[in-house]
Amino acid sequence: MTKPASSRPPALTDLMRSPARTVPVVTTLVAINVLVFLAMLLAGAGWWHSPNEVQLAWGANFGPATQDGQWWRMVTAMFVHRGVVHLAVNMWALWDAGRLVERLLGPWRLLLLYLGSGIVGNLLPLVVQGNQAVSGGASGAVFSLYGALLAFLWRERRQVEAGEFKWLFGGALAFSGLMLGLGQVIPSINNAAHAGGFAAGVLIGSLLARPWTAQSPSTLRLQWAAGLTLVLVVAGLVWKLPAPAYLLGEELKARESIAEFLQEDQRISQRWGSLLQSGPGNGQTFEQLAGRIDAEVTAGYERSFDELAAATPGGAAPSAKALEALQAYAAQRAEAARALSQELRSGDPQAIEDALSKAKAKAPKPAKGS
Repeated sequence: MTKPASSRPPALTDLMRSPARTVPVVTTLVAINVLVFLAMLLAGAGWWHSPNEVQLAWGANFGPATQDGQWWRMVTAMFVHRGVVHLAVNMWALWDAGRLVERLLGPWRLLLLYLGSGIVGNLLPLVVQGNQAVSGGASGAVFSLYGALLAFLWRERRQVEAGEFKWLFGGALAFSGLMLGLGQVIPSINNAAHAGGFAAGVLIGSLLARPWTAQSPSTLRLQWAAGLTLVLVVAGLVWKLPAPAYLLGEELKARESIAEFLQEDQRISQRWGSLLQSGPGNGQTFEQLAGRIDAEVTAGYERSFDELAAATPGGAAPSAKALEALQAYAAQRAEAARALSQELRSGDPQAIEDALSKAKAKAPKPAKGS
């Protein structure tokens, strides 16, 4: 909030109690987070915990999805919470620290800080977690508020009343340290996002800094240093970003192919059984029966094998083993049908009888899809 050079800045503790109308960005961010959570509940999310599938559908951050061209998840993940406790803690922290930081920086700077730091906070987990975890929440962006606040307080420590400085700086530092410490011992906490958001908050908050009073130190050199450091940090994270173990688009294609094959296998198996039951007769020769088996059974399984092979994702994809088993099953069924048609064409009664007996025996069941 811009102040005349001759005026005394307001007490920071008063700014912490700013009403909603004076902090439109923080108020809007809280409202969006709550509305998204309520919409997720209607879509099948749980009050206490939401399945990964629901979080992904609503834009959570996940390496195989984000790095499959869905980079917008770096933003949307900030508004996806896994449960009401997760939401409540983040919204309390956003409202508590956000009002003060918005009054210090102004609405647009606060928005840039929040979104920019949130993106960095969502980038770091992709680097350190090896693309294994589905993550979401406002934590990284919220931690940026504390990083920016600490940077402001230290820079303006001579302009802030001593008691206020000790209370606010100590409180923000203790809260940040405590939460980062808990993140080291509680596996479910996405501590990489917290640390990334906090560090980005210090840098982006310094980059967006403006003098608080006429006696405040110049921010020009600080802004240059913060901007350069931020560019180097982001470039380093992008450089270290590991390739995903698989791509979500390929995994979804594989699941779709599995479902289609299981339906096709049921149809072909029923047709095969019908052909065997009818057998030669009613004017149908062994040659004609063999031809129908080639056209309606063998060709069907060969086509299914090719489609399954085309849908194969990376080896670490959840559906990879199921696809491999189904490909083997399709190849086995195609070979069995091909052998049967060859025996039917051989003209050897004993060979034909043996082939028909084997074909009518219980067929191996296909593997279950993912």
